[in-house]
Amino acid sequence: MFQTFDVATRPDQGPPRLNALRAEMQQEALDGFLVPRADAHQGEYVAPGDERLAWLTGFTGSAGFCAVLRDIAGVFIDGRYRTQVKQQVAEVYTPVHWPEVQLADWLKEQLPEGGRIGYDPWLHSASQLQALTASLGDHGFDFVQCNNLVDRIWPDQPAPPMQPVIAHPVDYAGTTAAAKITSLAEGLRNAGQSAAVITLPDSIMWLLNIRGSDISHNPVAHGFAILHADARVDLFMAAEKLADVTAHLGPDVSVQTPAAFLPAVTDLAQARNAAVAADLTTLPQIVADQLGDALVAAGDPCALPKARKCAAEVEGSAAAHLRDGAAVVETLAWLDAQPAGSVTEIDVVKHLETERRKDSKLRDISFETISGTGPNGAIIHYRVSEDSNATLDDGHLLVLDSGGQYLDGTTDITRTLAIGTPPQDAREAYTRVLQGMIAMSRLRWPKGLAGRDIEAVGRMPLWLAGQDFNHGLGHGVGAFLSVHEGPQRLSRAGAVPLDPGMILSNEPGYYREGAFGIRIENLLVVEPAPELDSADADREMLSWRTLTYAPLDRRLIVAEMLTTAERDWVNTYHAAVADKIGPNVTAPARRWLDAATAPL
Repeated sequence: MFQTFDVATRPDQGPPRLNALRAEMQQEALDGFLVPRADAHQGEYVAPGDERLAWLTGFTGSAGFCAVLRDIAGVFIDGRYRTQVKQQVAEVYTPVHWPEVQLADWLKEQLPEGGRIGYDPWLHSASQLQALTASLGDHGFDFVQCNNLVDRIWPDQPAPPMQPVIAHPVDYAGTTAAAKITSLAEGLRNAGQSAAVITLPDSIMWLLNIRGSDISHNPVAHGFAILHADARVDLFMAAEKLADVTAHLGPDVSVQTPAAFLPAVTDLAQARNAAVAADLTTLPQIVADQLGDALVAAGDPCALPKARKCAAEVEGSAAAHLRDGAAVVETLAWLDAQPAGSVTEIDVVKHLETERRKDSKLRDISFETISGTGPNGAIIHYRVSEDSNATLDDGHLLVLDSGGQYLDGTTDITRTLAIGTPPQDAREAYTRVLQGMIAMSRLRWPKGLAGRDIEAVGRMPLWLAGQDFNHGLGHGVGAFLSVHEGPQRLSRAGAVPLDPGMILSNEPGYYREGAFGIRIENLLVVEPAPELDSADADREMLSWRTLTYAPLDRRLIVAEMLTTAERDWVNTYHAAVADKIGPNVTAPARRWLDAATAPL
């Protein structure tokens, strides 16, 4: 399960591949070509054969894109990857801070007279193209659909994954696939829509109560689906993947080849009074073109029902977190017994993943484990490799961000740990991050607010010290599905109101480039807030229930910086950790846990 991840640019990347791509551009009379980190399904994670951005540039982050022009190639990256990109891309590529610099503005600066920009219409969503062309206005750019030019120059491009699909038992799902289909089809009829096109793999998995393994660490299978208003589903997926779930899918799910998807979309659009719902943020432009006037921008019908976990999914996730917490505690106890300078980042990864594998319900880790010490910890999405593997030395911090994919839930937890004696400025920064995490955990808010309305609560302690971090405060999490799940988010871009059953991460951080990184992360589920003993309360309120249980590093907490309420929260949380996790760990780990959760 452990994999190393090389963060350095390989020798055969850089100029040769870029030159080959530019030769293809010249052959097509193009002034530019766009290379996104995306596949035809528009999910966050992609299969090896769709890692075009990484293959071309060396950049392995989970978000970003490259705009290749004849004399400049910009790699657009957000705040999470600005340290990483410096280590990964060759000098022939120019890092561009995005979204501060928008592609349209960059193109206007680099090609003031306009030009022909090629793109693969399967890899760009309808909303992306709409926004780009609107921003450019009448500046003279011509966007040209073409076959993917990277595919032409990638001689050993991996084949599409063909892993088998399994049924997801209703005991874990909580609701049958038939009930989901019936409910969503009723919603289509009520909205006057004849069908909905679904491209996101996790939406299809949720709708049909199936799981796959086409993407590393995400239990999804590639395919497309059309949900009809009469409660039929057309599933466009390779038949060999579905051999074990034919009976599970039932007679109302018609399986067709992926090649039949576009013709089926065309037939939908040509039907009388066609009104086909789709999410423009995930719908490939080529599909939007086929739908034409029949396209209704109505969102993915699975998105909100999937995000609002039912009781079985919430309780399954809670149970998975308790078992996962035991694996984390075993690892933390082991690590604390190792002298500073005696173990490496990879040693920690291997030990933690070994502990997780002891659980019979574990199917995979939920993402590549982040184990970064010293300066590596300041790389927000760092992935250790044999080349970058650092020793955990005295005075360093270790950022350990990891998770598991269990049959009953998906976990994601980050703890920052002191190695030896931590420096005082790091302890103070850690305490501010902890204060932000506590503030969000304790929050009550009026129903109807979105993540963007409340996420500043988790940043305020850092802001008061003139500090901040370049990632959202939290992301949605699936139920034995994607560890990053929309549409709910705790970020400035999180516009979807938070509802009961939604699971999100709460993960403030602080990163000092070249020195250390800090992040603390728990998963929380939205619930109706307990009623107050107050006659003045006049709003329906929501609050959080914590799912993650593992100790916070008391050595990094500057107790005198905490308020009484914050200190009480830490002590109450640690008491709950000892109570819930203690009975499930070995005797040595239990002794360590009792000390690690002692009151401040």
